[in-house]
Amino acid sequence: MEDKVKIRWVDETDSTQDELRRRFPEHDNLSVTAAVFQTAGRGQRGNRWTSGRGLNLTFSMLLKFGEGGFPALEVSRQFEITKAATLGVVSYLEGKGVEPTIKWPNDIYVRDKKICGMLVENVLDGDKLSHSFVGIGLNMNQREFDPSLTNPVSLSKLTGEEYDLKPELETLASLLAESFRRFIGEGGTALTGDREYENRLYRKGRFHDYVSREDGKVFQGKIIGVSPEGKLLVVNRKGELNEFAFKEINFII
Repeated sequence: MEDKVKIRWVDETDSTQDELRRRFPEHDNLSVTAAVFQTAGRGQRGNRWTSGRGLNLTFSMLLKFGEGGFPALEVSRQFEITKAATLGVVSYLEGKGVEPTIKWPNDIYVRDKKICGMLVENVLDGDKLSHSFVGIGLNMNQREFDPSLTNPVSLSKLTGEEYDLKPELETLASLLAESFRRFIGEGGTALTGDREYENRLYRKGRFHDYVSREDGKVFQGKIIGVSPEGKLLVVNRKGELNEFAFKEINFII
């Protein structure tokens, strides 16, 4: 039996990513900092993550590599952290009776609505990772959202139930820790993680409209997988394979 994940709750902070970063030397591998409310929560692409006070789960988990943490992880393998994190959240949501998918690279969707966002920030030591901060915002009890958000949903809206956040975070944190140990721990099974991640990709195997950030044009493409480096593999109507790095393609939803 693995040790229970250590969770530190704060009432209010700018962002759990910054809160954990400021105090990370005090924390063990897989420790969590959670906030009742964030005044400046951060998401991908520099976006702000907004959440009602005390309604959702907003937290960050620390991953350490080397002494006191996971085995050394090469920079070229850093996308495995994203895979493990998304699969941990997927496992939690599946346990609640919903069917989530992973919108590349690390948003969690239920049908065409976003229930969870992530921000993975890695600190490097040469060609290896020193530590990572995995920030997660999971909509739990919120029923009304900022009108500027186009497609949010919460677990409560999906199931009709209300959730006690602290015990729910304990469950989710344990599943995340299990996922990290399984895929990037000693003897981690990266190939299994690849298959599980790709099998849950949002829109995989069907043609949809996308926007190429290179020329701003809309094209039809079919997601077929993800490269080892984390690039999205998309086939167009001509059968041509294209690889897209983060920020090089936009989904039209």
